[in-house]
Amino acid sequence: MATQTETVNEETPKEMLLTFKESMIALVVMCLVSLVSNWAGTGTDPLAAFPAMLIIFAMVVVGMLLSKLVPIGFPAVAWVSLVSVLLTIPVSPVAEPILTELKNISFLAMVTPVLAYAAMAITKMEVDLFKRSGFKIVVISILVFTGTYVGSALIANAFL
Repeated sequence: MATQTETVNEETPKEMLLTFKESMIALVVMCLVSLVSNWAGTGTDPLAAFPAMLIIFAMVVVGMLLSKLVPIGFPAVAWVSLVSVLLTIPVSPVAEPILTELKNISFLAMVTPVLAYAAMAITKMEVDLFKRSGFKIVVISILVFTGTYVGSALIANAFL
């Protein structure tokens, strides 16, 4: 989720996170947009994909709650990933029904609107930070993206 900023003084913006209620509203909207995107991309009826979207919604909510309740400094995305992995690993008793339902969702179609929103949700603070970083950040970003891609391709080639 994008964050809002509030200026503490002229130079130092203070980051304000979304409340849990605001996060839930944004999550519901993204789930609805993802259902429509899945429908447009795959032709899967939104009512058929709705149980799968509810499962994804529940995993995200549990992960967000764990990030608020467990004080070890894990970010919400790590909790969501952990919950999702634990529920879908082969030894989990609920893995098969969850994975059966999730086959109704095309994750490529689902993440397309999420990535579009993320691209549009750049705040003024991030733009100012980018301007101050100068050309060095572009070079470093290109190297990191290239290294990540090449590393992932090598690992996939070695194990697949």
